[in-house]
Amino acid sequence: MSPSMVGLYVFVLSCFVGYHVIWGVTPALHTPLMAVTNAISAIVVVGAMLVAGHESPMDGSLPLIQIIGFFAVLLASINIFGGFVVTNRILAMFKKKT
Repeated sequence: MSPSMVGLYVFVLSCFVGYHVIWGVTPALHTPLMAVTNAISAIVVVGAMLVAGHESPMDGSLPLIQIIGFFAVLLASINIFGGFVVTNRILAMFKKKT
């Protein structure tokens, strides 16, 4: 079996597992889940920076790998920032009002 097919199988299975894991979370655990997904997005940013810094093996060609890596860093950073904003707003609901 080719490595790309193994990667496709892992991706599809992880989509199914992720969907069922998230669907089964009770509402009381959504705030901790948001904090954990922010940590996972931080790992994605590190991987995306490694991809963005990858040198293209072909000189003079369109640096497609660097462009994809840049957008991965951008989108994961937006996801982290938005996650922290949402988590902060949820935690603010539980603070005592003065």
